[in-house]
Amino acid sequence: MPAPDAQPPALRGDAVEGVLFDIDDTLVDLEQAMGHTLQAIPDPALSHLGDDDWVRYKALYTTDPQRHYDRFLAGELTFEEQRVHRIRHARAGFTPEPFLGRVAEAWVRAYEQLLPQHVRAYDDVVPLLDALDARGIPYGAVSNNVHDYQRAKLDRAGLRRIRVLVGIDTVGVAKPDPGIYREGARLIGATPSRTLYVGDNRLIDAVGARDAGLIGVWLDRAGTGRQHGTDSGSATAVPVGAVGDAGESAREGAPTAAPEVPRIGGLADVLQFLPSVR
Repeated sequence: MPAPDAQPPALRGDAVEGVLFDIDDTLVDLEQAMGHTLQAIPDPALSHLGDDDWVRYKALYTTDPQRHYDRFLAGELTFEEQRVHRIRHARAGFTPEPFLGRVAEAWVRAYEQLLPQHVRAYDDVVPLLDALDARGIPYGAVSNNVHDYQRAKLDRAGLRRIRVLVGIDTVGVAKPDPGIYREGARLIGATPSRTLYVGDNRLIDAVGARDAGLIGVWLDRAGTGRQHGTDSGSATAVPVGAVGDAGESAREGAPTAAPEVPRIGGLADVLQFLPSVR
């Protein structure tokens, strides 16, 4: 786990009044859930895959190198269509069997049924929420997905205690529009300039929150200093009625330059930004 980057003056002392979180791959390990789901779906055409093949297959789907999720965000594909395009691309590297019609429909149904069974919170989430409760600091989540879908995901992950949740249908905009972060701060009763926003996407979460007047913090769990986020850079195009996993646009990009926002390696590092227990 990397040492947190130097914190700016705004994070010292008792400045933080509240904390907001991204959900996918910040609170909930969606990438792992997707990987387990892919391997759990019966697919005779992939029965020959070895362990290394499965790693590559799952990476092709979760990282979405052809950016089909971005096409969904832009309104070019439905949510179901982007999933089909992504899995078709991943399968093409391992089998000549076509992925069309009823085969694709059955796969999508199986994926939708199995994915919730694999949703888990990261191990560092509950200890941090306990610490926030002990300090009397309110918290919530802001997501680039609709409220009810993400509410069900948090509940499935054992995070019902996160009562405040802002989805793209709450205010009609998506990250990085300033309005969605500010609504989260309003709902937890914190001043935006004293609200910490933590997320795994440097640009959409940390920089977006900072530009909205909050204190943006980049959660770099891998410790690589490389962009690896679950929200697309085209997030402003998210349809307000969209339903699905905003986290499914995860991908790695080029190494980032010197951070413009604080970078942490795990949620335990959030404690350094908070006032001590009173």
